[in-house]
Amino acid sequence: MNEKNNNKTAEETPDTALAEEEVQPAEDVTQADSATEETQAAPAEDPALTEARAQAEDFKRKWYSVTAEYENYRRRTAGESARRYKEGRADVVSKLFPIGDNLDRALQSCDSEATKKGIEMVKKAFEKVLEEEHISAIDPLGQPFDAEKHEAIMAVDPAEGEESGTVKSVYLKGYEQDGKVLRFAQVVVVK
Repeated sequence: MNEKNNNKTAEETPDTALAEEEVQPAEDVTQADSATEETQAAPAEDPALTEARAQAEDFKRKWYSVTAEYENYRRRTAGESARRYKEGRADVVSKLFPIGDNLDRALQSCDSEATKKGIEMVKKAFEKVLEEEHISAIDPLGQPFDAEKHEAIMAVDPAEGEESGTVKSVYLKGYEQDGKVLRFAQVVVVK
């Protein structure tokens, strides 16, 4: 029994309790030491490597910037090219406007029915070309004068029942494409 008590007392003696308490901080110290060793084991970063990384980051930022600028340039030039192409086509078609004017005059002065039908067919083909190009005629007869779409070539005194500022007759039809005037309508306006 004494041996058991001795064993018990040996296990529970205050020295053992202190030894156990001392072991705990000793483990903490070894963990702290190992953390210090790791930081000491990892060599301080080479200044050349740090500079190279900063330079690489700078190049990366510049590359993103140049890429974005190029993309914007590409979109802008594509839009400008499409606009120029459309304007070029409108310029070519606008050279056909006098032909349409002459067809209208020929229809008004034609006496022969067969000739009139032929001219009407040519006129329809002309109008189809305009329609395909999204060009519409400006024919403002009886409408108020609009300086943004009409060109007044003459002003006449009002007849009975006519309002001042209205278009009395159209000398030449105007044409517009998507709201942009290609040729102003030449009109006679009531004073």
